[in-house]
Amino acid sequence: MTSERSGGLRGLLRIPSAYAAFDRLVGAARARRVFVEEYLRPQAGERLLDLGCGPASLVPFLPDVEYLGVDHQPAYVETARSRYGDRGEFRVGSLGAPGLERELRERGPFGLVVAFGVLHHLDDAACRALFSLALACLRPGGRLVTYDGCFGPDQSRAARWLLERDRGVHVRDQGGYLRLVDEAFGSPRAAVRDDLLRIPYRHLILECQAPGPPAAPRR
Repeated sequence: MTSERSGGLRGLLRIPSAYAAFDRLVGAARARRVFVEEYLRPQAGERLLDLGCGPASLVPFLPDVEYLGVDHQPAYVETARSRYGDRGEFRVGSLGAPGLERELRERGPFGLVVAFGVLHHLDDAACRALFSLALACLRPGGRLVTYDGCFGPDQSRAARWLLERDRGVHVRDQGGYLRLVDEAFGSPRAAVRDDLLRIPYRHLILECQAPGPPAAPRR
């Protein structure tokens, strides 16, 4: 379901230890903390589904939630289990696999679904499938929150250069992401951030709410 450039640094980043080292270099821990505190805003006891969880780098910034992470890379999932097996459950699986998608729908509803750094790896059809799955897994009033690199006409040359060399081959501008998510969720809240990493980079964060009034987190 994912689409990546391969070779060189991009191939190296598939190795969890290399991924972690690159994260430290660019200051990604701060970006994740800001994402969780300002946009995800999880509550203790809430049920959270992390689609494309990688090595579970969001987990250290979460309160005591009921966490389920899914990723198609076995090495990432094994790393997540070894580090955070006491904080959640981790599954290997492709989001395009009918069996996995059926299981996730049955295990819902979740108060939060997260796709952190995922959409820019997916083509339009795969993004639509992810939005449909997220909507089916959310409780009424629950939220899907996404975080991805984003092109923009006013960004620096350095930021555009780096985005063009991202592992994901489907980095879009804000309108491109919004056109896809609007089909499933209507108008999401969108935030553009140029200040989350030590390197020049632009991120788009989308908060997409499922229909219905928010309910209290399950405890």
